[in-house]
Order: sequence, then C-alpha cells, then structure tokens
Amino acid sequence: MEAGRSTVTAEDKQQDGGQAAAKEAAQFAAADAAAKAKEAKLAPDRKRSRNLSEDKRFKLFSGTANRPLTEEIGRHIGVPVGEVKIQRFADGEVYFQLLENVRGVDVFVVQPTCYPVDQNLVELLVMIDALKRASAARITVVVPYYGYARQDRKDRPRVAISAKLIADLLTTAGANRALFVDLHAAQIQGFFNIPVDHLYASPVLVSYFRELNLPNLTVVSPDAGGVERARFFAQKVGAPLAIVDKRRTDMNVTEVMHVIGDVKGRSCLILDDIVDTAGTLVKTVDALYAAGAATVYAGASHAVLSGPAIDRIAASRLEQLVVTNSIPLREAAQKLPKIKVLSIAGLLGAAIESIHMETSVSTLFN
Repeated sequence: MEAGRSTVTAEDKQQDGGQAAAKEAAQFAAADAAAKAKEAKLAPDRKRSRNLSEDKRFKLFSGTANRPLTEEIGRHIGVPVGEVKIQRFADGEVYFQLLENVRGVDVFVVQPTCYPVDQNLVELLVMIDALKRASAARITVVVPYYGYARQDRKDRPRVAISAKLIADLLTTAGANRALFVDLHAAQIQGFFNIPVDHLYASPVLVSYFRELNLPNLTVVSPDAGGVERARFFAQKVGAPLAIVDKRRTDMNVTEVMHVIGDVKGRSCLILDDIVDTAGTLVKTVDALYAAGAATVYAGASHAVLSGPAIDRIAASRLEQLVVTNSIPLREAAQKLPKIKVLSIAGLLGAAIESIHMETSVSTLFN
C-alpha cells in the first residue's frame, strides 16, 4: 500500500510539473504578444513619412561647391536645405558647424568635388565628420561629380590609384552610403565598402535630344572606354553607334586616329562623361567632319571646362555642347551660346527619395 501511495504521489508531481511548464509557456506567450502589440502601436510613429516636408527624420545639407543644385533638389522634394555655418580660417582651413539637430536623422549631404577639387573634397570630409559626431543615424554623400576618378588603375609604373584613395577617405570620415552621377569608370563602385548608387545623366540628355529630333542621328563614343555609355544612349534614341579610336599621349593630350563606323552625311552626337580641356572633344569633332559628318553635337555629364576649354569650344565647328549642372559653370562658359545646361536636380531628388523610402533606384535608369 505504501508503494501504491508512493506511485500516485510521483504521478501527481509529474502532472503538477507539466502544468507549471504550460503556465510558464503561456506567460511567455502573453508577454511576447504584448511586446508585439506595443511594437505595432509604435510602428506608425517610426515609419518614414511619404511627404518628406513632414518627415522629421530626413534632412538635406549642402557644401559650398554647388549650393544652387542642392536648393533645386530641395524644391523638387519639398524640403529646405539645412542650416550650417561654413567659414575659412586665414590660412584656408575649413570651419564647419551644424546649426540644426541631426540626432537619429537620415542625412543627405550634396557636394561635388569639382574645382577647387582639394578644397571641396576636404570640406566634404569635414562635413561628414561633423554629422557623424552629431549622431546622425545615416549619412549619405551625394557627389554629382566624383573628382580624382580618372586615376582608377595602375596604367603606368609607380602611379597612384586616387579613385580608391578618395573612396577610403569618404568611408573613413563616416559616410554610410554614397550616390554618384556618371562615374568615369563603373568599377569605381567596387572601391567602396558601403552601398553605392550610381546614376546616369543619360535620361536627362535623352529627353533633350529626342525633342531636338536630329535627322539621321549617329551616337559617337570618343574612345573605347565610353562605348558602354554611348551604346546605352544609342539604344534609347534608336540610333546606330560609331567609335573614335584615340591615343592618349600625355595628361589632357590625345591623338585621334580614325573613326570606326559610318558617319557620312549623318548628324553625329558625341557622348562623354567629362569635358575637361576640350582637346579630345575638338579633335573628335574635326575627325567626324573629315569623315563626312553633316553636323556634330556633343553631350557630357560633367562640364569641368578647365584651361583653354572655352576658347577651344568657341572656335570649333561644334554645333552645341549639352551638359548638366553637376558642376557650376564658370562665367565665361555661361556666356557661350554653344553651351546648353540641363538640370539633374529632379533625377537626384527622385534618387534621394527612393533611398530614404528604401525603394528601388534602378527604375530611374529608364
């Protein structure tokens, strides 16, 4: 009998243990459900607003390199440019101070590294550092023109790969993401260990030249390196492609060899990413006319236009040079009737909205 009572007691204990485990599991489930309910209740407060003008977790800032472009982007997306203080010490050092709270904010800072390149680059780095130290949640650098991009590989002994160096500087300074327009070489994206969005100015240029409706249009790549860019453009406008074979004999010095493709009696559009001293551009124009071209236009994303560029373009047989406002034009360039400027503010604004809302940027390529 004692054994029987002992057996019943053991069973009771086992049953009680199961009930306790079930009760504990129910308590955990209830606590988890309460946490999820609280999370769901708070979610709308954390969700990014579809209207950026009402989104307190979004801010747009600008350096001094191209503030008019930043202001135009702000008008497109409906937000003001953030207040900052940028000054220079007597020796040229940059002083930067944020005049707004950015703690926990998704920040976009617009600054092309155009002339003066080193000054604008250091200014961008100092701005990134200030944003990082002010506890911005995410810092996206919007660089419409990426300086030092033309040294992207060791094509000669004992040369620097400056495109990689600048990528390291931006990342080390504290950038969490980068947005570029028409990099000199697409592989520069691989130099970054942060997400990179690479936009093309082609949609803006395509729209303009479609409206221009040039007869018998042929898109021309001024060198082998720009074939992919020119081919994409040619497909969009439904035109054949030609290539100019050139040799670079020194920095900013090229020699055009010959034209590959039929351009005789056709309207030619030279498509490039950068127009610097315009030496290559003018020689390409001459080579196309020598090959029988009827008329020659040119389109480029970045109007660097340094040194004798303005005089060369003015004296050339080029009908028109169409560029974007990724770089502010010098006064002499603004006065030249041959140069037409198109705005990429809408393109950049749409990309910034997509990045902030975490939607696809690739749709902008169309």
